[in-house]
Amino acid sequence: MIDIKFLRENPDIVKENIKKKFQDEKIALVDEVIELDKKAREAQSEADELRAKMNKSAKEIGALMGQGKKDEAEAKKKEVASLKDRIKDLEPTEKDLSDKVTSIMMKIPNIIDDSVPIGKDDTCNVEIEKFGEPVVPDFEIPYHSDIMASFDGIDLDSAGKVAGNGFYYLMGDIARLHSAVISYARDFMIDRGFTYCVPPFMIRSNVVTGVMSFDEMEAMMYKIEGEDLYLIGTSEHSMIGKFIDTLNDEEKLPYKFTSYSPCFRKEKGSHGIEERGVYRIHQFEKQEMIVVCKPEDSKKYYDVLWKNTVDLFRSLDIPVRTLECCSGDLADLKVKSCDVEAWSPRQKKYFEVGSCSNLGDAQARRLKIRVKGKDKKKYFAHTLNNTVVAPPRMLIAFLENNLNEDGSVNIPKVLQPYMGGKEVLVPNK
Repeated sequence: MIDIKFLRENPDIVKENIKKKFQDEKIALVDEVIELDKKAREAQSEADELRAKMNKSAKEIGALMGQGKKDEAEAKKKEVASLKDRIKDLEPTEKDLSDKVTSIMMKIPNIIDDSVPIGKDDTCNVEIEKFGEPVVPDFEIPYHSDIMASFDGIDLDSAGKVAGNGFYYLMGDIARLHSAVISYARDFMIDRGFTYCVPPFMIRSNVVTGVMSFDEMEAMMYKIEGEDLYLIGTSEHSMIGKFIDTLNDEEKLPYKFTSYSPCFRKEKGSHGIEERGVYRIHQFEKQEMIVVCKPEDSKKYYDVLWKNTVDLFRSLDIPVRTLECCSGDLADLKVKSCDVEAWSPRQKKYFEVGSCSNLGDAQARRLKIRVKGKDKKKYFAHTLNNTVVAPPRMLIAFLENNLNEDGSVNIPKVLQPYMGGKEVLVPNK
């Protein structure tokens, strides 16, 4: 959510930004919110003036009573009663206008960074850099769920009976590999100065609307029936929510957390044959990283975050690339975002395994995450997030890039301590 004062003073910039995001249907919201904001401020100004008069009259009543001027005091009391009635009439109008302004402001997309490429959808995303040499072996690589099945490591049929499509059982070495990757990612981030955290896996609606747009909320979140609780789609949600309604000392920033959680997502729609197996699922586990920092530091930490993911994947012998998200592919709260994509030797292309985002002060403004500077001035923090690793999707890249012709899978040195010292996994069939 952008600053209403900025919108009021720069409506053309806001409209142009909406055009860059190919959301022309929202352009009319700018003039609408300006008009509502004007009425809201007029109502508030009138109410404030009346409250000031009422306070002044209340003091005068006391003085008149002290002077024995009871008749004049009674007249003032009637005046105060009249003012109270008018304020009482204005208060619902104040609230209604204020709520309407907030509702519309939450639909207007954040101002994107000047460096963001302009494009309508993800087909216009731009490759930034490749890390590691993509290799296609001279033997055929099976589909990832078939690789897992060769280790007796997956059961999709039973999961379908128990929970439906989009769920899975991981077993044996594949399940152990899944946990090993998460544990390694945790320690990797701790070694890089991030504080480890296990957050709540459910959040209230005011946190949901604080961390994402309404469109994202509808597409992603599972609601707990009969309660004001939602299952998180990523631990970023509850980690940023941790700072709701806080005033933070500037000298304590940045806050850097790496958090573990299960994640739950609706993943509506059909996604094609390449996304069967465990590519697009309703439940998965994830190691995340978030930063809460001063506005002038957010660009620096944006680069720190995506580089962490690149370094982790390279340590596991997985080639990756970074992809700059274009304007039309950015969620409404994001200022800038890039995807980290891993190489798939089977598909002979890259696929997404993580996403790094700078949200500016959008989440902080919604959740009232403020900072008190050394000069005692208060301002909104900037928030950032990035995926460290999210198996089981990440396992697709791991298995394909570490697969041998005989069906065995190499375990990189950094992961061997988490796999009981195993250097290679041998299939059961």
